[in-house]
Amino acid sequence: MKFDTDFKKAISMLSSEDKDKLIFRLLKKDPVLADQLYFELVSKDTILDRRHRMELKIKKYVEYISDNYYTPGFLLMDVRSLSGEITQHIQTTKDKYGEVSLNLLMLNELLDRNNEQLSISTLKASYTMNIYIIARTFRILVLLKSLHEDYYIEFEEDLKKLGQSIATNPILSEVALSNGLVLNWLISGVIPDNIATIHKNIRARGLLR
Repeated sequence: MKFDTDFKKAISMLSSEDKDKLIFRLLKKDPVLADQLYFELVSKDTILDRRHRMELKIKKYVEYISDNYYTPGFLLMDVRSLSGEITQHIQTTKDKYGEVSLNLLMLNELLDRNNEQLSISTLKASYTMNIYIIARTFRILVLLKSLHEDYYIEFEEDLKKLGQSIATNPILSEVALSNGLVLNWLISGVIPDNIATIHKNIRARGLLR
């Protein structure tokens, strides 16, 4: 939403007291913005502190939902909830490195604990869960390519692990293949320079959904 000059001028003319009241009313309706401002203005936490807490939360949460596994559909609901918390962390801290590392950790923890269960499910029962994993993997590759290349080596082992986990699951690897994900990008750590374009074109064909 764009604000015209007169509106901006009117806001700037408000008294400090009225501005404070307005800000607090708006923040009550936008908890993400409130958390972001708290992090930037008040909190003693660093981005690393918050990322580390998020890493612990991911491991504990995936362990919990895996121990209580019921169906791929219920697992997907839980994973989407966790993904939302990662997104909130990114919105709050602007942690671009963490956007890659945390999503990669989530997928590796998820497959570490559930790959066998997913591999014996029918394609119909697990398809949406598998599509989510492949789409998220593509997203990780696109995000990683946007980071400075010096960071790539830090993710090599985790990318390889993810690629090998997908490869050992016949159904998941078939979904990867049919949606344009080349597992060797993960296993070799060599990501195409035009991965963002590849991803965009694949989505334009109606895949990864």
